[in-house]
Formats: sequence, structure tokens, C-alpha cells
Amino acid sequence: MKLPNSVYNPISALGAAVAFVTGLLGALLLGLSFVLEELHNPYFGIFLYLVLPAVLFAGLLLIPIGMVRARHRRTEGRGPAHWPVVDLSRPGHRNAVLVFLAGTAVLLTVSGIGSYEAFHYSESVEFCGTTCHQVMEPEYTTYQHSPHARVSCSACHIGEGADWWVKAKLSGAYQVYATLTDRYPRPIPTPVENLRPAQETCERCHWPKMFFGGQQRRYSHYLYDDDNTPWTIDLLIKTGGGDPARGQASGIHWHMNIGAKVEYIARDDERSEMPWVRVTDRRTGAVTVYQDESNPLTEEEIAAAEPRVMDCMDCHNRPSHVYLSPDEAIDLALRRGAIDRDLPGIKRLAVTAMAAGYGSKQEALSGIATVIISHYREKLPEVYERRRARLDEAVEAVQQAYASNVFPAMNAQWSDYPTHAGHFDSIGCMRCHTGNHVSEDGHRVTASCEACHVILAQGDGAGYEAASIAEGLEFRHPVDIAEMWREVGCWECHQGVQP
Repeated sequence: MKLPNSVYNPISALGAAVAFVTGLLGALLLGLSFVLEELHNPYFGIFLYLVLPAVLFAGLLLIPIGMVRARHRRTEGRGPAHWPVVDLSRPGHRNAVLVFLAGTAVLLTVSGIGSYEAFHYSESVEFCGTTCHQVMEPEYTTYQHSPHARVSCSACHIGEGADWWVKAKLSGAYQVYATLTDRYPRPIPTPVENLRPAQETCERCHWPKMFFGGQQRRYSHYLYDDDNTPWTIDLLIKTGGGDPARGQASGIHWHMNIGAKVEYIARDDERSEMPWVRVTDRRTGAVTVYQDESNPLTEEEIAAAEPRVMDCMDCHNRPSHVYLSPDEAIDLALRRGAIDRDLPGIKRLAVTAMAAGYGSKQEALSGIATVIISHYREKLPEVYERRRARLDEAVEAVQQAYASNVFPAMNAQWSDYPTHAGHFDSIGCMRCHTGNHVSEDGHRVTASCEACHVILAQGDGAGYEAASIAEGLEFRHPVDIAEMWREVGCWECHQGVQP
């Protein structure tokens, strides 16, 4: 095939070789992707559809660059570039070629494996959590104690496909700059901006259409008295579902944009105030707008805002980075026996020690030990003498609870990252379900406790009461506060520490 003379130069030849090999490799991998299920992962697609095309383009670009350079050489009267002469009949040339080919094969193999491993490691949990240790320590630590500890960071923060991978890497480039120049916020603000829709990440494993019925949950608390009295509440959570075809368009997961589409406008970046809610019935097309009558948005604010479609993350906003409050963390330690419940007043003392403000982790560990040991040594010397081993275990458990949930270097703790899946120590569900949201025709968003759960049993060991699912129980506060619990939200008193 006759080609322009300028094509015959080393640079163009190199470009053609790179393009040919890359194209051949891409075609092979594309064919394998149709027959091997193992290749269906977020990284293979990025390599095949993003990395290889970039290399192919670079190879093709070398061809015209070489042609232009060759023409310039001829224009300047220097003559064409000479090809290197290789004479395989000469032992020296022959040995040099063999060494070059063998070395090239080894180099390509090693660099190929290394490049893949480096790329794979850059998406690993260890890389995400430990490369910028101080910055990501809260996220990495809480992730390891979460229900999603076996799900990689990239599976949720990036997901499949090249487009979100590119967005994540562009965002990551600024994060690297912010870390190197110490310009990152403390704590890192949430919710994460431009997070991939939950339908493309969470719902790869969780299938809302198949959620139905209820789930029984037991919440075990310990009171702030000398006996550390246990108080248990058994709830039937009305999970429900969102698929009208299955007759399950009810319960909590009614919000999941299947039978109905729920949109809202938040007044703040943290989405803790939702004064405007719009519900669209997907079956009938009926649209209902609810406004918080105690503090409604103006027409100008509504026009300027962009409503957000509610998804999993609006309620399950802490699925992998769970920051337990001192109250929750110490309850957990008592429940699993890490803290001896027979130590008088240990719940109250442990929460106080954990919640105290400390300037550093080391200061906190030392301070927790001092607070607990000093209290028993000075005020309960007989307990200090007889139960010293159990006291040391309690100190260690409180220190561990602190190290797993409070991070002074990043100013990160439970109050900075509340969970919206409930309403015990943060407003959560009650952002919309306080009874203040009303439509133009007078219909209110329900504030009934029974809309989401039924109390099956509650109380301590001495006064435990139970009921059937059909009957349920009226909530009974463990401490006598009369009827105040009807008028004040749980979260208004319970801040994660002793009320």
C-alpha cells in the first residue's frame, strides 16, 4: 500500500505500533467481557472504556506528529530521518535485539501488573482511609464498625461506570490539594455534595420493591441511677414497602419513589429543616404540597430553590460512618459485658467521662481513666478495693468507645454527624412528622407514633409489660416526667449524654 513518504519515520511508526497493540488488547478485553462474569466490576469498565482509549488516542496522535516533523526536516534541507540499521547476521546486533526483546517483554509484563495493582489499590479501602490518615481517620474508623464494613468505599462513593469515576477523581484532586495545604474543614461537612443517587448505589444490594411487612427491634438502655437499671423497648418497625403491585405501598418505605414520589426543600445545608414537601402519587398523578405552618417558605424562596427527590440517604444518612453518642456507646458496652453493670453509677460516670471535652486523643484516654478511677477511689473506696480489676476493664471499654466515636483532631463526634433514621437523639423523622406540615386542603402529615412502629414490650426486669401486635402499648417513659413526653420530642432532651 502506497503511503505518503512522511509516514515512514520512527515517531509515526511508534505511534502506529502503540495504537495497533492497544486496539488489539481492547478488542480482546471487550470480547472477554461478554463471556466472563468475573470482569463485570467498576474497575474493568474504567480500564477498558477510559484508560485504553486514552492510550490508543496518544498512539494515533504520534503518527501526524512524526509526519509533521519529517516534513520540517525536508523543508530545512536536512534530508529525511534515517532508520537504524539492524544486521542480524552480526552477533553483536543479534544479541542486542534478543536482549531488547526479552527486556521489553519483562518490562511490559511487570509494568502492566504494577499499573493494574496500583490502580486497584488506589480504589481500596486502605488507600481511602489511611493515605490521608488524620483527615480520614473518623470515616475510616467508624466504617470498620459499621454494617457495611465489607463493602468498599468506591462501591458507594463511585459505583460502576467511567463517568462517576472521573467526577470522583476530579473531586479527589482538589482534596489532595486541600490536604497538602491544610485547607480542609474540621469536621468534614455532610451531606456529601453531588453524591451519586442511591438508586445507583444502595439499590444494587437493597431492593425497595421487595421490602414489606415489619421488623422487630429491641432497644436496650440503662438508666442513669446507681443500679444502672436496664430499660428495654421492643418495637415492631413498620418497614412496609413501595410497590403497589404487591399491595405494600405503605409503611416507612412508602417514601421510596415507587408508589409515590417525595420531594422537599431544605432550609439548611444539613437538611435538618424541611419546611416544604411535595408528594406525587405515581398511580393517579395527584400532587400535594405540604408547608410547615409554623415557619413556611416564601414564594420567592420556593421559586429560587431546587427540590430534592427523597431517597435512601435522606433517612439512612449514616449507613457506613456511624458515630455513636456516649449514651449509645456505653449502653452497648454494658450490654455486651465489657463494663460491669454491678459497678454503682458506672453508666452515669462513663458517659460523663466520655463526653468531656478533650484537646487530643491521648488527653482523652488519660482523662477518662482519671475521672473513673478517682471517683471510686475517693467516694466508693470499698468498691475501688474489691472491684479494681473490673474498674480497669470499664476504663478500657470507655477509652475504646471514645477512640471509636470521637476524634478531637478533626472536631468530629456524634453531635456533628447525627443520624436521621429515627428520632431519639436527633430530629430525624420528625423533620416532616411533627404535625406542622399541612396542605392547602387541610391535610396534615401524620405525627402518630403508630404510623411507623408499635410498642410490643417495655420496662425493666421488675416492671416489664408486653402486648400483642394488634393492641400495642402506650409509651411509658422510664423516668416519671408526667405527660411531658407527649409535647416534647425525644431529641430535645436526649442529646447523646445524660439528659
